[in-house]
Amino acid sequence: MFSGFRGVHYISLDAKGRLAWPSRYRERLQEHCDGELVLTIHPSERCLLVYPRPEWEDIEERLTRLPGLNPTARRLQRLLIGHALECQLDGAGRILVTPPLREFAGMDRKTVLTGLGNKFEIWDETTWSSSREQWLQENAEDEALSGELESLAL
Repeated sequence: MFSGFRGVHYISLDAKGRLAWPSRYRERLQEHCDGELVLTIHPSERCLLVYPRPEWEDIEERLTRLPGLNPTARRLQRLLIGHALECQLDGAGRILVTPPLREFAGMDRKTVLTGLGNKFEIWDETTWSSSREQWLQENAEDEALSGELESLAL
């Protein structure tokens, strides 16, 4: 599994809905996936997920192997695979975020790109800020961590 994407980047969409990828990622994306990305909706947040194509292919394969009679599996397949859009970084390092995907995430012009190891999320800036505040509040209120998180030293 590829990793190495991290950080929060504030980026504006242009008038055509294109997002200029931060230059620090462009070379790695070219090396790892020839600039081929897959955008889809997040199944539980109002943001978009962005995967390098090889990472997405692994996820898509696992999703398609889920039992078709399971309503939760079908829902995930419809949301993630059904909304998936292949895109290519253009010569200026931009991707087009289509109107349906922008509408889902409530994006206007100001967005936030977050690197999450092997993938990215794209958020509307206002939604990102309010969600971040909520997560910080929830984190402060959490008294117990799961076993996996208890061993994490920050």
